[in-house]
Amino acid sequence: MTYGRLTAKALLLGSLVALAGCSGGISNMFGGNESDTVTAIDGTQVPRPERAAREEGRETIWDLFTDTDDPNTTVEVNKYLWNASLDVLDFMPIEAADPFTGVIVFGYGTPPGGGQAYRATVHVSDPALDARGLNVALQTRGGRAVSSATQHAIEDAILGRARQLRIQDYNL
Repeated sequence: MTYGRLTAKALLLGSLVALAGCSGGISNMFGGNESDTVTAIDGTQVPRPERAAREEGRETIWDLFTDTDDPNTTVEVNKYLWNASLDVLDFMPIEAADPFTGVIVFGYGTPPGGGQAYRATVHVSDPALDARGLNVALQTRGGRAVSSATQHAIEDAILGRARQLRIQDYNL
């Protein structure tokens, strides 16, 4: 009988400790500091981290699954520029691709009819089909950058192929 009572008391105590861990803290229980800032070592006032997290709008674990992100700060990639980059530079092996940030890293490859091997990094940074949303960096096997004319020719080829893909998609 004493073993059952001891177990019940231990469970009750454990439940109370777990419940206390979810509270706002001992200082709030006894009417402690309710300010939104704390004093840093250098004497400046900084916002409390737990209050700053609440101001961001994330209070529970379930808030991670809601779509409350500001669309002006999320990164979107134009699918035509992405696919056109893969089509135009298909002679190069893909080393890494991240569709969320819009970066494609190609390994060294020799273009058809060319004698020099290149590697490229393509960054698609805008959801619009626009030249400003496309950045191409080319490099030779020796580590030197290519001429600006070659780089512009690759960018123009990617933009032209992206327009073709869009026309095919909309049957214009």
